[in-house]
Amino acid sequence: MSVMKARAALTALALVVAPGVAVLGTATDAFAVTKISHATATSMFRQVGITWSSSGNCSDRNNSTCTSFEQLNLATAQGAQTLKRAAGCALNITGGTETGHASGTYSHWNGYKLDYGKNTCVTAYIKNNFTYIGLRGDGAPQYKAASGNIYADEGNHWDVLYYNCGGC
Repeated sequence: MSVMKARAALTALALVVAPGVAVLGTATDAFAVTKISHATATSMFRQVGITWSSSGNCSDRNNSTCTSFEQLNLATAQGAQTLKRAAGCALNITGGTETGHASGTYSHWNGYKLDYGKNTCVTAYIKNNFTYIGLRGDGAPQYKAASGNIYADEGNHWDVLYYNCGGC
């Protein structure tokens, strides 16, 4: 089966299996990234008791004071669910795909990252279950999960890079 036929079949399957979820990518991508809407993400977060907040009390992706999940990677939302289930802690998302974060391939804007408010339970879970891997370029201590996802302590919040769903 050609790559284009395989991609078309995967896209059709994704749309049948998960209406409202889109598979994006080109024929040269190593894998397709599934993007979800803000509404889909908030529904997934509510299912496991994850909360979210923004300094602007809004969800506009183009406003840096908002917390948006528009164009979040499905694996990132699943990774948040995995963390919530595994840690059993209160989990509040303070940053999503809105503008105003650092750029790059594996960025907030591109759907790979979420910020979580810090609390004693979440911090203890991360430090006790993940491997310290040194300081990031900006000085943030980093911890790596067995899944490969990276948790960076940015002082007042955790900045989490989800390469995958964390074992969902």
